[in-house]
Amino acid sequence: MKPLLRSLAALILTSLPAAAELGDDGMHTQPFFTETFLDMGEDLAEATAMGKDLMIIIEQRGCPYCAEMHEVNFAREDIVQSIEDNYFVVQLNMWGSREVTDFDGTVMEERDMISRWGASFTPTTLLFTMEDPETPPASMRDALAFMLPGYFKPFHHLTALEYVATDGYIEQPNFQRWLQTRAEDMQAQGLEVNVWGD
Repeated sequence: MKPLLRSLAALILTSLPAAAELGDDGMHTQPFFTETFLDMGEDLAEATAMGKDLMIIIEQRGCPYCAEMHEVNFAREDIVQSIEDNYFVVQLNMWGSREVTDFDGTVMEERDMISRWGASFTPTTLLFTMEDPETPPASMRDALAFMLPGYFKPFHHLTALEYVATDGYIEQPNFQRWLQTRAEDMQAQGLEVNVWGD
């Protein structure tokens, strides 16, 4: 290969996002994922005790949008830092058969629980909070602060994480308005709003 072509090939390869690591089950994996007994009430209580919220990421093997989330969003230091600082993260398999205990004590296989929660595609990210540790939520709906239904571009993903971590969802229940206000604040500071975050 000629030196110019070799340099060009090296430049292209180094600018491509790194492939996300896959586990034995073909699902993407991340260092910030936590293995638990999949008891949602216990997981939320543990997150709360750590001063964090609970993040459930629903994925499936071979999902191109899941790969995009891992290879683009989870390759960004600001997104990973926000997750590590604010969330206790558990991954569920859309078609999995592991036993999951819902907030109300109902026990089902992953695929049935995910259907019960109304998630129908991947990735879906659910962000759960517990306002009062003395009064645990009685249902998934009571605990759910926000849902990211599908793949969000990096700016929107990071903003959604901040929306819950800063209790923005309480102050402004409409995420689109909260997002718009954030973008306007950034522009007022002379910062460019780039949804891909490049």
